[in-house]
Amino acid sequence: MSANIVPHNSTVDEVFSTFQSSEAGLSQQLASERLSLYGKNSLPLAPARSAWKRFFSQFHNVLIYVLIGSGVLSILLQHYVDSGVIFAVVLVNAIIGFIQEGKAENALRTIMSMTKSQCMVVRNGALESIDSSELVIGDVVMLQAGDRVPADIRLFFSKDFRCDESALTGEAQPVSKRITPIEGNVPLAERKNMAYMGTMVTYGLARGVVTHTALASQIGEISNLVGKVKLMQTPLQLQLARFAHQLTIGIIVVSVLTMVLGIFIHQYALGDMFQAAIGIAVSSIPEGLPAIVTIALAIGVQRMAKNNALVRRLPAVEVLGAVDVICSDKTGTLTANAMTAREVYTASGGYRISGEGYKPEGLIKSNSTSESVLIDHDSCFTQACVIALLCNDANIEHENGDWLLHGDPTEGALLTLALKHGLTVGSLQHDLPRIDILPFESEKRYMATLHHNTLGEVSLMVKGAPERLIDYASHQLDESGVQPVDKTQWLAMTADYGRRGMRVMALAMKRYNTKPDTLSHQEVESNLILVGLVGISDPPRKEAIDSIKMCHSAGIRVKMITGDSPVTAAAIGAELGLDVRRVLTGQEIDNLPAAQLSVLVEQVDVFARTSPSNKLQLVEALQKNRHVVAMTGDGVNDAPALKQANIGVAMGHKGTDAAKEAADFVLTDDNFSTIASAVREGRTVYDNIVKSIIFILPTNLAEALVIFTAIMLGRMMPITPAQILWVNMITAITLALALAFEHPEPNVMNKAPRPFGQGLFTVALLLRMVLVGVIGATIVFELFAYYRNNGSSIEYARAVAVNALVMIELFYLFTCRFLNQSVFSGHFLNGSQPMLIASAAVICLQLGFSYLPQSQQLFGLVSISLDDWLKIIVCTFPILLIVEVEKFVQRKLNNYNVKVAQSAT
Repeated sequence: MSANIVPHNSTVDEVFSTFQSSEAGLSQQLASERLSLYGKNSLPLAPARSAWKRFFSQFHNVLIYVLIGSGVLSILLQHYVDSGVIFAVVLVNAIIGFIQEGKAENALRTIMSMTKSQCMVVRNGALESIDSSELVIGDVVMLQAGDRVPADIRLFFSKDFRCDESALTGEAQPVSKRITPIEGNVPLAERKNMAYMGTMVTYGLARGVVTHTALASQIGEISNLVGKVKLMQTPLQLQLARFAHQLTIGIIVVSVLTMVLGIFIHQYALGDMFQAAIGIAVSSIPEGLPAIVTIALAIGVQRMAKNNALVRRLPAVEVLGAVDVICSDKTGTLTANAMTAREVYTASGGYRISGEGYKPEGLIKSNSTSESVLIDHDSCFTQACVIALLCNDANIEHENGDWLLHGDPTEGALLTLALKHGLTVGSLQHDLPRIDILPFESEKRYMATLHHNTLGEVSLMVKGAPERLIDYASHQLDESGVQPVDKTQWLAMTADYGRRGMRVMALAMKRYNTKPDTLSHQEVESNLILVGLVGISDPPRKEAIDSIKMCHSAGIRVKMITGDSPVTAAAIGAELGLDVRRVLTGQEIDNLPAAQLSVLVEQVDVFARTSPSNKLQLVEALQKNRHVVAMTGDGVNDAPALKQANIGVAMGHKGTDAAKEAADFVLTDDNFSTIASAVREGRTVYDNIVKSIIFILPTNLAEALVIFTAIMLGRMMPITPAQILWVNMITAITLALALAFEHPEPNVMNKAPRPFGQGLFTVALLLRMVLVGVIGATIVFELFAYYRNNGSSIEYARAVAVNALVMIELFYLFTCRFLNQSVFSGHFLNGSQPMLIASAAVICLQLGFSYLPQSQQLFGLVSISLDDWLKIIVCTFPILLIVEVEKFVQRKLNNYNVKVAQSAT
């Protein structure tokens, strides 16, 4: 029915004609027919995956296949306990992923819950209450303050009607509605003859005809966008998958090569070579890595929770460490989402007001002096505050430590201004009681109240649009009293406030010698005395400004995406420290080809009048440019972009449920600065995972090289596959795990985000693997050869070799605490408790492994003397010094490369 009509462009009669309705509403029969034909006014949910499918999908990963393979190989070697540990790791990993994915599938259900409510509808000419899901196109609905709009509605009657559309459009202030047609394809926030599903009525009364329901509504379109967005794999998930493929190929190649060379060069038996190949595979597979990754992420979750960041998807923890662009909503994220009076102009001077929100604390200072304004010393400013308080219907209450507004946000800002100046609501209302009122009307654009005092003196107080009140004024109030008005100056100040992104309210008055009986518009619209102008805006959070600076120093771009006007967006962006040389609007984005948007999204930091689809477009464009994108927001309109982004961050206090369910993180303090600490933690988690990999792979290579070298040289193996599996097991659950508890390195926020697509196999890692692997294998091999050549038994020589391997890993562990920094720096002992506990545990386990009779019998060992332990320590300690020298050389090369790059630019 609505295919040939654009409701906001059409007259009320055209809308009624198209939808076959009238002010008397639909008949019950016609409403029932349409309900059967078009369905209920509710958002359908996509069928959820079954629990079994979600659970088994957790095993669809190459690294998990490798782990399962290592478990099977362990069974073939008859190490049933070890295989049980490996399979337990796989199961725990699957259970954690299953739980986290289940939470992520609730976003659409949350949006649906927002639309459930009762509404007042006209059927058969009579007003009745029905469930909003029963609404159909053509229904006539009545709306009043406090209602949630149940569908998209074209208004045909409006009485001081305003809607809070911030959750849908990002517009910070309630929108005053009208009923006349609006020409053109204007943005959603400017369609002032429409009320949209899911928004809140803050003031007045209205009636309208339903034009769109369910998925056809604006919130329905957002639901469609959320449903189409697929969850992105995190950089770590992509890197681990790539790493698993590379590792699997490497293990297969080396194992097969060992078998072939052993059989054809040294004529080993096929069975022996098969066992050797299994030994190489077992020594090469980092079976503890998935558990370490999961634990490192869980530790990050706990640390973030202490810093007011709740994590909904476990893998998302490390993503913040790779983020190089943060796209942030403005209202309620970078700003306080609380209108605040920031500047006041009177004929005696201008004033600046500090403080945010509705908390009545802040300084009021004159532009001409740094001193605070006192009530007794500035009659013009005080009179402006009196008008702001008395010509006002808002109320501010102090509840549970918060200052809560009941009423219109603009009136809340004016009331807070008066309270900051020291005025008291109760006493002023008692001294100057209200005797009549003209409520705000969108056509008149002012509100007026009439007051009298105990002496019988009467005052008219007015607040409203500056252009109206300036036009009605004949005089102005200054320090010397009432003087003829200088309209040019007042209009100039109005324009100045507007250019700086502030909403401007004018305050005026009129005094009477005789008491009028009633208040009329004719009385208001002539001979007013202008008292002041108030510049009001939703100010940036102070901590957000500092956090943006921190993000810039960490190599992270911050982009503000808002539904506000370009002027307001530019003003706030400039205060936040963003580049506002160009502001791109949603309409411009809609008309840009993809290639041009891809270029502009790199150049522009502030985007205004954006729709939910625009936010999604911007996130996708940045991702196509190979950025790792974080998106912050709190509204329903942010949900699709939050879900599409590599990481979505929702506000927990003022955020909608839809935003929270679509996000990966929820900030419980609604503080943008919490993101900076979360980025720090994300980088730390990733660093700790890299440290674990840098520890595991070189030591695994050393183990594999011991077997491979023995086969290639045709010699006896210094360590058996069973002994290697023992070393793998105890070091993975102790030493490698200890690295997951490491605290942030001092320079973690002074480096750029890691490059997009950077794999875990870096040149530095490969060099470290070769260095530690070759030296470690050489030490083990030479010690085994030394003891065999000096007459020791095979069991004794192997006992020395396997303990040397463990000591190599112990000494190497301490140098892995820092990726680039020296282990001998002043930070060596900071947070070392987990490392020391893990080292003590390994030593205890290894002593039991070496000296318990049952263990000796199982693993083919004998006891070794204290002198030989000292030789082992002396021979293995140099591994720490060698790696420290390698790190020193890397630091020098990095510094040299930085200097070369700086000189080139």
